[in-house]
Formats: sequence, C-alpha cells, structure tokens
Amino acid sequence: MTRINSEKIPYYSLYEKAVLIRKFENRLLDLFSEGKLFGTTHTYVGQEATAVSLISQLCKYDVVFSNHRCHGHYLVKNDDPEGLLAEIMGKQSGICCGRGGSQHLCRNNFFSNGIQGGYLPNALGMAFAEKYNNSNAIVVAFIGDGTLGEGSVYETLNLASLLQVPLLIVIENNKYAQTTPIEKNLAGSIVKRVEAFDINATEVESNDVSVLYPLFTNAIKNVRNDRASSVVIVNSYRLNAHSKGDDFRDPDEIKRWREKDPLNYFTSVLSDKDRTDIEKKVASRIHIIEEKVERAPFASF
Repeated sequence: MTRINSEKIPYYSLYEKAVLIRKFENRLLDLFSEGKLFGTTHTYVGQEATAVSLISQLCKYDVVFSNHRCHGHYLVKNDDPEGLLAEIMGKQSGICCGRGGSQHLCRNNFFSNGIQGGYLPNALGMAFAEKYNNSNAIVVAFIGDGTLGEGSVYETLNLASLLQVPLLIVIENNKYAQTTPIEKNLAGSIVKRVEAFDINATEVESNDVSVLYPLFTNAIKNVRNDRASSVVIVNSYRLNAHSKGDDFRDPDEIKRWREKDPLNYFTSVLSDKDRTDIEKKVASRIHIIEEKVERAPFASF
C-alpha cells in the first residue's frame, strides 16, 4: 500500500498517544523489576500504530473489545493512564477498583478479556444490539493471529455475515501465538478464511500511521454507513516478549523489526523539537501519575 502523506492526519496527537503507550508499557516492566507489580502483563510495544490510527478516529459512543494485550487500546480510547496504572497495581482508584488487573478492563464502552476469542461473540451481540436500536455506533474487536485457532471466531464470522451487523474485527498479526511462530500454527490464508463468510477483508503490513490512518478511515466509514461487518488484518510485530518473561525469538528478527519501529515513522512528519517536547510531556505525566497512584490505598476484597 502506498504511503499517504496527508495534512488531514493529526501526526502530533497520534505521536503523543503512541509515546504514551510506549512509555507506559515500558514503565510497567520496570515496576515489575522493582517488585512493585505482581502477576504478569502483556505489553503493546511495537504495535502502537494500529491502535492510534484506528481508535483515535472512533466516536465516544463506539464500542471497543480488546484482549490480553489491551493497554494500548485502552489508553487511546480513554486517555486514562492513571486509572489503568491504579488497576494494574491493585488500587481502589483503578478502573475496576483494582479487581480486574492488567487484562480485565471495563470503562466507557471499552471491554477486555484475557480468554482468546472468548469475547468475540459478545462483540457480535453488542453490534447486533446497536443495529437493533438503530444507533450509529460501530463495534471494534481486536484479536490476534493466535486466536484464529478458536472455533468461536468462525461462529462469530458466520453470524456477523448472516445478521449484517456493524462489527469491525481487527486481526493484529504479530507473527507469534505466545512463543509459536505463525508458520507452525496457522495454515492457509487469513484473508480467504474471512472471505469464505462473504465478509470484506483487507490486509496490510505496516507500522506507519500514514498508511494505517487512511486505511482505518475507510474501514470505519464503510462499517458505519453500510451497517455490515468487515475485517482488517494488520501484519505487525511486538518488540517486547509475549509477557514479562523471556523472549525466545531470533535476535536478528527482532533487530530487523526494530528498524520498523512505529515511532520511527514520525521523524519524517514531525520536527525533532516537536517529538522531544511530546516525549518530555508524556514522561512527566507518567511520573506524576505514578507518584499519585503509589500513595493510593489498595483495593479491599
């Protein structure tokens, strides 16, 4: 797909959102190392361009369903790093009063769940409800390539096509289902799997918002206007390990993808000063939030 350099793309705000995700996620890993967080977490580092390009174009009343790698989606949807950090730290002031943790979030038409594919029928049901109520809202559901082994995915595609609901499914193919490479996990074409249900499918490999932003502009418009489902497959790569554990991928492969870091693409559309100012602003914001959340009381169970 040809890169589109358009003045209509809000590069400054998109970069700020992307940097917020990056710095927030990396700080989480630091907090684990410092013994201030427990359990696990799945960072969105390396895939920021997808979230910022799509979710920043949604309306407030649109609904987003996410998965175990949900922080980036949530931050763009709600711009709430304080509530998210408090939730992950088990604080009463968290999104779900400290009970949902890293993977189970619920706020302002945003829902996430750690069970792969388990929430996709719920997203379908929500899309059907929006159609039934004659609303203008659409539902966006994020899944990964590893989820394509779940039967619920194909049950959802079948009903989405039959019922003609405003559901946009985004398959973020980061090439690995936890530690299993896609070539050892998935047979055939993802696009053809979707098209078998007479659902429109678009596939792209890019970390560049100049490519992804207009692609999602069209996808959102089509789903909203046609009140019919669509699927977008974004072939990307996570730069961090699956969770906070060891990374068993080829170091040379990771190095090649680091050259395609989503943040690098902004160097051609934003000045050094703008990028530096944004990075300092976000770093300061996260520091202030962290100090506040650390003082907050823990959740009571």
